[in-house]
Amino acid sequence: MKFEKIISNSKRLYKNYVKKRLWRVFAALFFSVIIAGTTSAIAWLLDPAVKKIFIDNDRTFAVLIPIAIIVVFTAKGASLYAARNLILTLGYRVIQEIQGQMAKHVLLSDTQNLESKHSGRHITSFMYDVGQIQSLISTGVLNLMKDTLTLVTLLVVMFYQNWKLALFSMLIMPLAAFFAKSLGKRMGKATTAGAESTASFTTILTEILKGSRIIKIYQREEIEKERSKLAIKDMADKQIKIGKIMIRATPIMETLTGLMIAGFIYFAGFLIANGEIGINNFFSFLAAMMLSYQPVRSLATLNMAIYQGATAAERVFKILDEKIEIADQKKLPKIEIKNAEIQFKNVSFQYKSGKDSAVRNIDLNIDGGKVTALVGHSGAGKSTIMNLIPRFYQQQKGRIFIDGQNINEVSLYSLRNKISLVSQEIVLFDDSVENNIKYAKFDATENEIKNACELAASSEFIEALPEKYKTVIGENGVRLSGGQKQRLSIARAIIKNAPIILLDEATSSLDAESEEKVQNAIFNLTKNKTTLVIAHRLSTIKRADKIIVMKNGNIVGSGKHDELLKKSKDYENLYSKQVV
Repeated sequence: MKFEKIISNSKRLYKNYVKKRLWRVFAALFFSVIIAGTTSAIAWLLDPAVKKIFIDNDRTFAVLIPIAIIVVFTAKGASLYAARNLILTLGYRVIQEIQGQMAKHVLLSDTQNLESKHSGRHITSFMYDVGQIQSLISTGVLNLMKDTLTLVTLLVVMFYQNWKLALFSMLIMPLAAFFAKSLGKRMGKATTAGAESTASFTTILTEILKGSRIIKIYQREEIEKERSKLAIKDMADKQIKIGKIMIRATPIMETLTGLMIAGFIYFAGFLIANGEIGINNFFSFLAAMMLSYQPVRSLATLNMAIYQGATAAERVFKILDEKIEIADQKKLPKIEIKNAEIQFKNVSFQYKSGKDSAVRNIDLNIDGGKVTALVGHSGAGKSTIMNLIPRFYQQQKGRIFIDGQNINEVSLYSLRNKISLVSQEIVLFDDSVENNIKYAKFDATENEIKNACELAASSEFIEALPEKYKTVIGENGVRLSGGQKQRLSIARAIIKNAPIILLDEATSSLDAESEEKVQNAIFNLTKNKTTLVIAHRLSTIKRADKIIVMKNGNIVGSGKHDELLKKSKDYENLYSKQVV
């Protein structure tokens, strides 16, 4: 990563997140001053200790200096605790805010953008990348303040004792800075590679957890084990590389320090022999120089933490900066529903990952208060039509109206508030049956919930559950059968009581008996409501007020069941296959 980019990301972190909590930084700075002062005081105290106690044999100082050392060490320890506590809290509060913004952005992001990136990569950004940022703030900021101040005060002690030795000891600093810069660049590249490998493993782990049944039934455990093994090895290799770069600073600093101490002892012996420095000054200087080793080493490796944090921040900012095209605008008017008639005018849509349009120049009227069915082979454009109505996707061409109101020119919240959806991709939460149904209407009463479940033919199996409506159903309803999960999702849609109902293969997981009950419930519920149905089942198609036949993104026929059997070859073929 270029230095300018590091500065830019660091400035943004400061401006957007740290600046508003600057009092913590200043408070930590105050305690850092005390840490620096007490550290240098430890070194300085050796001067009078050697002179007064060991040379002059002064018994008063033999008591006072040990007491002073205890006070100094206690002050240093308390100040170090306070500074770390302040900066640690700062780091996690910043991460809390960033993760909150990321969660909000993901929740509001366009469906197409979310689907273009595996959920594992989002998880990696939430956990790995923000961890790197937290380390930069919590460790980097404190070390920068504490170690810089400590080094400065120790240098003051060293210059006070002997300026010649002090200048000699400073020779190590430019060498340390040179190696640190080189290691920092490598660290930035290694961190990026590490994030990618972590994302790959998270992706595989997510798929293993979600697809455990498929993996078992197709006996692909060995293949998935090998995939995960390779991903884990790659992740470990990348982390080892990062670790090796981090610890590479240790032998460099040890070697430099060894050279410095060897030269220092030789030079100091020369000065002592010439009477330019006393033994007490020498010990004080030596203590200051040895104490300066830790802050020099810390500052030398600080830029590696900066590279790591700035690189992670760039990946996080890419998520936060991703443009949301379909967003609610409060200044737009709320949609007013009367007949709930939906009209498509010359609508075309193409997925970002697709080469051809999913639907082309669609002109379609969905009558208000009636049931309209979309039929056709997979990939014909049925789901695309349905997804455009609640604006999960944004059409590139044409306009969509509900009761004459352009859905792009009304409040998105009010639009979706008027629509209920039951999809073949059932989504349930690891919560109680009751709360899963109430998700569509948080203030629903107990009677409303039970009535919705009656209509969705789910009351019987709910009453048989261990805690009935309070039973927790597990991740995505894992403790329920496919049909039971589908009926719960239907009950959730029923309780919303929206004027527009979207049913995408809503009865696909039901047995014949349950399907009949649910179909009766759905059609009773949808009287005087606009219902758009995607289904291949004969029972749904025959009872629809209008059937739209789609093929390759185009409408190739429309009418009632009996009409289409006579005039639409495409529909006749579909129907004959369903009957068989």
